Amino acid sequence: MRLAIISDTHVPARATGIPDWVRERADAADHVIHAGDFETPAVVDEVRSLADGSFTGVRGNVDPAGVDLPAVATVERGGVVFVVTHGTGDRIGYEDRVAAAVDEHGGDVGIAGHTHEHLDTVHDGVRLLNPGSATGAAPATETTMLTITVADGDFDVTLHRGE
Repeated sequence: MRLAIISDTHVPARATGIPDWVRERADAADHVIHAGDFETPAVVDEVRSLADGSFTGVRGNVDPAGVDLPAVATVERGGVVFVVTHGTGDRIGYEDRVAAAVDEHGGDVGIAGHTHEHLDTVHDGVRLLNPGSATGAAPATETTMLTITVADGDFDVTLHRGE
């Protein structure tokens, strides 16, 4: 199973649209995960359509009430339970917050956004992934996303930079 992991698209306030290369990777995935800060319900619908509705998304700190998504979501794919949250708050304590959400929701891996910087680390025994900003929205210094290939409880993560 192939997952496309994106976050912090910030369309239309900080970006005009999702880049074609990100759209193509998301469209080719079996499931798309977005870790928040879409900015409009229309962008949620656009991302959902990229994987024919096989989608998990969470609300970010700049998403209005019309973005009807949970603050935390869990999704199991290929024997791995991913806990998705935006990671809202100060940069100090970010990893603690995301790892705590994974523990609280019984997951294996945490996926979060918010910082606009990609991250792949282990914190307090929990694997944490941040795809960065899929549009390069400020304060990002580059456009990034992750893909994950998962099967039988194992997974491989690949970072993709703007093409």
